[in-house]
This record gives sequence, C-alpha cells and structure tokens, in this order.
Amino acid sequence: MNPDATADEVPTGQIPALADRAAAGTGGEAPASEPDVEAVPAVAPAELEQALADRQSLIQLCLYALDRARSGGVVERIEHGLAGVGVTAVRPDGERFDPACHEAGGAVATDDAALDGLVAETEVVGFADREHLLRAPIVTVYTKR
Repeated sequence: MNPDATADEVPTGQIPALADRAAAGTGGEAPASEPDVEAVPAVAPAELEQALADRQSLIQLCLYALDRARSGGVVERIEHGLAGVGVTAVRPDGERFDPACHEAGGAVATDDAALDGLVAETEVVGFADREHLLRAPIVTVYTKR
C-alpha cells in the first residue's frame, strides 16, 4: 500500500479493515486481540472481467456435461460442485406454474381443482446463478379437465 495513501483510498481487493489499519500506520498488523487477516491481492478491472467471463464459460460447460451425464453419481457431483459456486438446480415440483420462470413441456389432466396450474413434475432441471435464472426448467403442468 502507498504510505501516502489516505484511509479513503482502499486498494481494489484489499480487505477494508486491513487497509484502515495500514492507513493508520499500524502496518496492517492486527492487534493481538484480533485474528490475523491476510490481504487479498489487488485485482485489475480487466482481470476481474476475465475471471467472471471464465466463470460463466465453466458454468455453461458444467451444464453441458450435466445434460449428457449417464451416471446419477456424476450428475449429483456436478450439481454439488455448481451449488458450491452459487449455481442451484431448479425443480419446481408442486409449485404454481409461472411462465416467466418455467417452460411448459406438457400437461396432465386432473379432476382435482386444487392441482390445476401446479407443476406435476420437472422434465428437465433448470438452473439459477444465485437469483439469475440461467435455464428455465421444462415442466409438466396439471390442468383441470
């Protein structure tokens, strides 16, 4: 960190509390009562953009592999790995059909009015990256006779 920097000039990627201590002249070292905090290396905006683009490419590759996996164990492992980076499977079984979030792949007739408009089953699993829908699930929907 630049010794002439002010507390407002926090380097990109550095933990603010560490930057505050460094700006205060403590050399970034935590007092004995606080746990050690390591600085996060600074990342240039172009490097961040590239990392985010690479993440999206890897997510798409995982979804491609997932669609072609023949082993339930492999599917489970890929889904678990994706969940670890914030990408979750969307299986809306039993939820109200929402054309903004679901794609209708078929319908099942029912005499039960309470089921009308609910998702009967998920045909193709969808995926969301945190709150952003990557792929809508394809579902079968109950319809009243």
